Amino acid sequence: MITEYNDYCIICGRPRTDMHHIFKGHKQRHLADQDGLIIPLCREHHEAIHNTKEYNLLCEIIGQLAFEKDLCAEGAKPEHAREIFRIRYGRSYL
Repeated sequence: MITEYNDYCIICGRPRTDMHHIFKGHKQRHLADQDGLIIPLCREHHEAIHNTKEYNLLCEIIGQLAFEKDLCAEGAKPEHAREIFRIRYGRSYL
């Protein structure tokens, strides 16, 4: 998980109603599950992310940064972490 506050919407702080996989599509959703790239959202913001390009892109950027941060914490160099993300998810959002 990207946040330790799983019971609350990451955007507004209201109670969570949904868990959002940051990356979509069958393969990427499965990878997001494996990598913990899921965020808690209220219904309003979950719908907004699916219907607003800017919200969606912001979530993808946050997801990539979280993925890279975890790899760097494990000892990877930042440029290597970015390349691993590109290979795993097919592109960079940064």
